[in-house]
Amino acid sequence: MARCRVCGSRSLLTAASLGVCAPCIRTAPSGLSSALTRVHAGTRRSFGLPLTPPRDPSGILCDLCVNECRISPGQLGYCGLRRNVDGRLVGGGPTQGNLSWYFDPLPTNCVADWVCPAGTGVGYPKWALRPGPEYGHTNLAVFYRACSFNCLGCQNWHFREAAGTERAMTPAALAALVHARTACICYFGGDPSPQMPHSVAAAVLARRRTPDRILRICWETNGTMHPRWLRKAMAIALASGGCIKVDLKAWDDGIHRALTGFSNRRTLENLRLAAELAGARPSPPPLVVSTLLVPGYVDASEVRNLARFIASIGPDIPYSLLAFHPQFYLNDLPVTSREQAEEALAVARAAGLTRVRIGNRHLLGTSCDRRDAVVV
Repeated sequence: MARCRVCGSRSLLTAASLGVCAPCIRTAPSGLSSALTRVHAGTRRSFGLPLTPPRDPSGILCDLCVNECRISPGQLGYCGLRRNVDGRLVGGGPTQGNLSWYFDPLPTNCVADWVCPAGTGVGYPKWALRPGPEYGHTNLAVFYRACSFNCLGCQNWHFREAAGTERAMTPAALAALVHARTACICYFGGDPSPQMPHSVAAAVLARRRTPDRILRICWETNGTMHPRWLRKAMAIALASGGCIKVDLKAWDDGIHRALTGFSNRRTLENLRLAAELAGARPSPPPLVVSTLLVPGYVDASEVRNLARFIASIGPDIPYSLLAFHPQFYLNDLPVTSREQAEEALAVARAAGLTRVRIGNRHLLGTSCDRRDAVVV
């Protein structure tokens, strides 16, 4: 049970790593922002990652993602991949990707599986191989080993242990992995944002290798890439029957900064852009949104505001609410309770969204697992 250092209350819905409860974060007391910056810096130091995005005025600008690092000679970008070597940026470019990959049998555990061709057969025969789930086929899952955020509850945090090293793979080598039973490629991570040129190049090559059959291309992302790369990705997703899956972490900017280290402004701007571009193909849905229900922090009020925003740009955009499992620096929080998930589902529907679901019910805890008693 952690004590909030601002209001003094104790609760199992206050993460010890943050040391502050959600209500206090929302009121943004003086000094809290710098304190949270120190928290995030501390979580990165042990992995040898830059504590904050480099801002050397004479450094080389990397504008692949929202952080827009200015990297001095020999220095790493915030993502832990981009590096200034003799006056040029290496790592994360179009020719070499820092990644791992595997083949995932379809239908797979994906935030879009309930609305996509691979999981439902929607769009058959143009976008799907059969009128139902595509059993017997695979998804080429590409995990990019870098990220533009510093999520304290990262579910795939282990990639940070290899910070500053590369598992280099060319776009051509990645595209060559596609075989006759591969029906889609999904880029995730980490996050694809710091390596968008590589993902786009590999997608183009893979599509050229398979001109006469279905090969859907999808991205699962925090939405922080430069808008020009979002446009390129959405064009490929639209043409292939794929989708862009955007993870909205939180609505309140303070909560978002506490959980990820950064503002949510670029993500919301890119989501609006993606919704505009998605209008070119109503079905299968080219845009899917998800939110991780972090106990104590991403509650019904967060979901209500997120859902209202999504509904304002597209009430039919599919929205998946995901159960949280304790990980990384939020490992002392409980799992998402069934009560919290059902409440979030109800408020999202009431906000005007027509397609909402709880994406991983099997992870939900019982109400007694919430352990949310507060002792003042």
